[in-house]
Amino acid sequence: MSNENLGDSVENLLTENRTFPPSAEFAAQANAKPEIYEEAERDRLAFWEKQARRLHWDTEWSSVLDWKPPYVKWFIGGKLNASYNCLDRHVIEGRGNRVAFHFEGEPGDTRTITYADLLADVKKCANALTELGIKAGDRVAIYMPMIPEAAVAMLACARVGAAHSVIFGGFSADSLLARILDADATLVITADGGFRKGAAFALKPVVDEALKSKTNVRNVLVVKRTGQETAWSERDIWWHEALARQNPEHVAQPFDSEHPLFILYTSGTTAKPKGIFHTTGGYLTQAAYTHQNVFDLKPESDVFWCTADVGWITGHSYVVYGPLINGATQVIYEGTPDTPHKGRIFELVEKYKVSILYTAPTLIRTWMKWGDEFPNKYNLKSLRLLGSVGEPINPEAWMWYREVIGNNNCPIVDTWWQTETGAIMISPLPGVTATKPGSAMATIPGISAKVVDDEGIEVSKGRGGYLILDKPWPSMLRGVWGEDERYKETYWSRFKDLYFAGDGAKLDNDGAIWLMGRVDDVMNISGHRISTTEVESALVSHEAVAEAAVVGANDEITGQGIVAFVILRGGIPNVGGEELIQELRNHVAKEIGAIAKPRQIMVVAELPKTRSGKIMRRLLRDVAENRAVGDSTTLADPNVMKLISEGLNSGKSED
Repeated sequence: MSNENLGDSVENLLTENRTFPPSAEFAAQANAKPEIYEEAERDRLAFWEKQARRLHWDTEWSSVLDWKPPYVKWFIGGKLNASYNCLDRHVIEGRGNRVAFHFEGEPGDTRTITYADLLADVKKCANALTELGIKAGDRVAIYMPMIPEAAVAMLACARVGAAHSVIFGGFSADSLLARILDADATLVITADGGFRKGAAFALKPVVDEALKSKTNVRNVLVVKRTGQETAWSERDIWWHEALARQNPEHVAQPFDSEHPLFILYTSGTTAKPKGIFHTTGGYLTQAAYTHQNVFDLKPESDVFWCTADVGWITGHSYVVYGPLINGATQVIYEGTPDTPHKGRIFELVEKYKVSILYTAPTLIRTWMKWGDEFPNKYNLKSLRLLGSVGEPINPEAWMWYREVIGNNNCPIVDTWWQTETGAIMISPLPGVTATKPGSAMATIPGISAKVVDDEGIEVSKGRGGYLILDKPWPSMLRGVWGEDERYKETYWSRFKDLYFAGDGAKLDNDGAIWLMGRVDDVMNISGHRISTTEVESALVSHEAVAEAAVVGANDEITGQGIVAFVILRGGIPNVGGEELIQELRNHVAKEIGAIAKPRQIMVVAELPKTRSGKIMRRLLRDVAENRAVGDSTTLADPNVMKLISEGLNSGKSED
């Protein structure tokens, strides 16, 4: 994609001239003050040292930064424990009775968990892990519903120095197995199931299916959540029984600043997911600093709710590590936003007096579609700040969020970051930044990003290009687990010594940053990054499919919807059409997970290919988005696009 294309594709953004400066009242009480930018600019490393001192270090670092592109170390020689920073120190300093989590199960069951409660459970879980032979440096796979035990499991792993790999509870057995094998996990922590859309769904059988293959998993620790019938084997252990027999005391040992904290898998442009791994000191520093400043957290009075699942990076940084380090009180909700009714999220905002809400544009657009009557039924006056994460938010959704949810009274922080960056990188600072609907505005203090052209040269205001990061940051990924060449190739090969995020961006005439989404073949579905290659591989694994090409097409609800074009194998009749298409959609859901289910599948006779055999997805995207098809002169057969366009209206599905 050329720089001209990147710039031209969002020309309409230049018409967005509305700005919303912070109110005098908000600015007066804000954690961040305008001078924070100058402080970070004046001495970046001293600034990050100051942020690191938010944490409890057992041993101070000897030097701040070791940067040998593309490898980085932060706070070298420092030692600390992530779990101690999230829990022990709050209890020691007298905050044990503060609520850490208000948990709301989908069926309506609730739990109030204090910092002292959470610490007691984490200590017992850490002892249980030790009993099961888990030690520092091991990897533990966590496959859980959104229940407090998921956070307990993560913190217990961190406490004993085992890297956790949290796998989203919607993934299939094959996807789970791939991640268990790649990390070489020796323990899986799961639950019998969870509640979603008004019913219990099973998780343990998915683990059992995955572990039919050969792995080094010795035990499966199972939380009893739903009480559904569960097959049992010698390796299985009930969580409640394992914790009940443990010593209630556990002393957290300090680990090196660069000790691996977790691996989190994200889609790549090949079918194999990438294991992004993060270490301890730098990651915790930036998670805590961003959580306090971007969300203006007042731990004594705020109730913070990040609606993300812990299976994604947002749940790691802004449900577990950042908020708990800062002593926040949070809401955790197990279920879906429309169960048992479409006002569920607003009902909980009113119930728990949520003051800071951090959610995805997909959900905001869904709320818009459902109608204002749902939020209008509830008292949302406790809200004082709103945040958005996962993909760029369109100006219409931003304005609706401000007016209907925020009552024109809450600053909105539209945040850009990735699994790879570990924490927020680009965002307005509430109380400081005048915001524009749809723009993430500027890098936060201490971070350096630029928009560059094909040659890596910075573009001028009003132009588009590639978003790069040109200076190392504390919460930066330390690599792709076990695949060093892939790390270098994926993130550092496009521009020398510059981290290329894979996203396009544009600077407006004021220099504000507008994110433009992926420039590679990774789709952003409801804020989740899904590789076209993974979906294509799943389709081709079906006996009826000879070839498949997948694109992400704009979708007003999910950001992008998956549209697939398939060629059937010879002799396979497209009988009834719709039946086969539903079968293929369900097949993808089984292979990868429901999140990857194509919105639309079109059966075609041929795919648009260049003479060298490369599929031109750009042209397929034109078709999927009902646009005039672009330049097809390089195709081996220019008539292909006409045939595909004529078949557009077949194979669409709404669920």
